[in-house]
Amino acid sequence: MPGEATAASAGYYFPVSPLLLFPQSRGDFGVYLRLSDRYMLWAHPDEPFSAQNLKNLSANGVEEVYVLTAHREQFEAYLERNLGQVLSDDATPMAARAKVFYNASVGLVKEVFHNRLPASLGVEQHQKLLRFATLGVRFLLREDSIKSLASLISHHYQTYSHCVHVFVYATAMLGRLGLDEETMVQTGLGALLHDIGKTKITRKILDKPGKLTESERAQVQAHPVLGAGLCAQVPLSHAALNGILFHHERVDGGGYPAGLSGPDIPLPVKVLAVADVYDALVSKRAYAPARAAFDALSVMRQELDKHLDPEAYRELVLVLSGAEIV
Repeated sequence: MPGEATAASAGYYFPVSPLLLFPQSRGDFGVYLRLSDRYMLWAHPDEPFSAQNLKNLSANGVEEVYVLTAHREQFEAYLERNLGQVLSDDATPMAARAKVFYNASVGLVKEVFHNRLPASLGVEQHQKLLRFATLGVRFLLREDSIKSLASLISHHYQTYSHCVHVFVYATAMLGRLGLDEETMVQTGLGALLHDIGKTKITRKILDKPGKLTESERAQVQAHPVLGAGLCAQVPLSHAALNGILFHHERVDGGGYPAGLSGPDIPLPVKVLAVADVYDALVSKRAYAPARAAFDALSVMRQELDKHLDPEAYRELVLVLSGAEIV
């Protein structure tokens, strides 16, 4: 029930999508609405979120609610407790579950990249991402999940959302190839973390609209190794680490950082590389406009045999076709 509005610095609160508040569940945190520079208590800690109140938020066009920054861990624990049940509930329309999945995944990766770094990836964050990757793989293998996500995927490039998109595409491709769940989960974890090394590179370089200098290019090309370094304190599997280290390797040996070629690049990494290139091409970046899906695939087709794996490319085309993206 709404309470009195209080004024406070925005730093005391963090935004949450109302889609991440689930009917009849309760969290040990308060939920607030923002009214100009004031915050009004909408739900008390441990108060159930009624379906009607959540519908009212949607009907009134509320796209963000707020939780005290001091209660971030409580909110994250609440989300983790409830997410698996929501994503697997066939009584909930797939479109609604896709929105929940997308909001949760982007929020989680953004939190790890921007609030828990740059020191290193901790064991707790690693375990949280691993649990999410497991839930995500199971959700993404459900019929029509990719199709339902297609309209939600942003084409404005952000490192954290890009990592989620690569996870989505790569998981769908690996599922078509018949890989086992554990391989998909570990590769998915690598996809979620594949660009974590870019958090160690200045935005001035990453967002530079013009041509990079040799020094700047060298810094950008160091991000796979920087990413592996950030994850050095957690027990990453070979599959996850391969995704971080080798997603810029190319089949002709012209990639980086190790110059691996064809048979030396694991198939899941080839898949991740194709997903990575595709999402970059269809996203608006400082130095290039977003391409349409068909145009991006046409550009990629010219790179087959030289840079990109033909089998992985074919699976991407089939995934996009099945989702009615092309």
